[in-house]
Amino acid sequence: MTNRTRILTGITTTGTPHLGNYAGAIRPAIVASRDTNADSFYFLADYHALIKCDDPLRIQRSRLEIAATWLAGGLDVDRVTFYRQSDIPEIPELTWLLTCVAAKGLLNRAHAYKASVDKNVETGEDPDAGITMGLYSYPVLMAADILMFNAHKVPVGRDQIQHVEMARDIGQRFNHLFGQGKEFFTMPEALIEESVATLPGLDGRKMSKSYDNTIPLFTSAKDMKDAISRIVTDSRAPGEAKDPDNSHLFTLFQAFATPAQADEFRSELLGGLGWGEAKNRLFQLLDNELGESRERYHQLIERPADLEDILQHGARKARAVATPFLNELREAVGLRSFVNQVQVAATTKKKAAKAARFVSFREDDGSFRFRLLAADGEQLLLSLNFEDGKAAGAVVKALQSGHAYDIREDRDKTFSVWVGTEHVADGPVFDDKASRDAAIASLRIALTPVQE
Repeated sequence: MTNRTRILTGITTTGTPHLGNYAGAIRPAIVASRDTNADSFYFLADYHALIKCDDPLRIQRSRLEIAATWLAGGLDVDRVTFYRQSDIPEIPELTWLLTCVAAKGLLNRAHAYKASVDKNVETGEDPDAGITMGLYSYPVLMAADILMFNAHKVPVGRDQIQHVEMARDIGQRFNHLFGQGKEFFTMPEALIEESVATLPGLDGRKMSKSYDNTIPLFTSAKDMKDAISRIVTDSRAPGEAKDPDNSHLFTLFQAFATPAQADEFRSELLGGLGWGEAKNRLFQLLDNELGESRERYHQLIERPADLEDILQHGARKARAVATPFLNELREAVGLRSFVNQVQVAATTKKKAAKAARFVSFREDDGSFRFRLLAADGEQLLLSLNFEDGKAAGAVVKALQSGHAYDIREDRDKTFSVWVGTEHVADGPVFDDKASRDAAIASLRIALTPVQE
């Protein structure tokens, strides 16, 4: 594995790249790729696109446009690994390996799935009406994207942090089940550029193709100016002080301006700059920032064969990493060649460690609780209070099953354990994140049923 920091990011190929894609993902990723200590992987997430779009022509066009966008933005393909997700067959295979260890309760909490369920409930539909397995399980595919290349950092918008956290959870579980002391997967961290977490669209909502409120990144200067003119503002007239902190237009300006430019623009808005002139200032800023890249983009669009060659070269680089690593993972889970199979004698069968044990007790107020103690007596868990022993016993049984619980990291100091939607127990308080993560690893091992 590389000693440099491995950075990975991708963009779904469902539409024309817009300012939000550029400021929130593409630009910070390209900047990070220039770091001599970075080993950068960038991909077109075209498998993910199939979840959201059933228009083949749109997906094909988007793949072309997004590939050209990365290159026009300054991505140096000689320094990075640039590929299409669908050109790496190891990714869907890893997705299945991870699906087999991913907790259903974890996927139930995915924001996109929950939002779809809530919308169905509000309209009186069946909760899962119109929800595909692609939508439900796409966090596992995203985890495979990240874990396939053992990325250390993943540049994402603030609304995408959950996906990185889920990749960590799934990767940890695989390590604990099959690692036998080896950490196959590196635990990724979300990389956020605080100043441009999520850009607003023309109507003030998050800039998104789904809301039809985007400003295309490399549209013509005239079309960009027309789009900016449609940005929603308040009714304050020229001469009246504006509120930059609640202005979507200012947020967009700030994402592309230097600190000095942003401060000057803020002062002008507070001084009564009219919205019409403010929109013109935003257009001038964007046109200066993107003009040269726009020209390169349109040149690349006219050379699809060159783009294909670049992506195939990137796929070969990516598979040089993915293929041997997947072979290791196949070996770990038992998908081994019969020719090279190692016969394991009964005497070398893994000895089961002395089991952790649950200890139930009753508080002075009459409530019931339990502890989970490690073999050495260390407390791994302390339950919440239950009204009766039967309820506490049911939770213990669920935890002993090894499949019905979720562990949630609560800040850096502790963690909580949930069964379904119920918070049932907490871990100890730790001095640091590393100690907490080690305790979570021990807990997962303790709760893994012994295989006979």
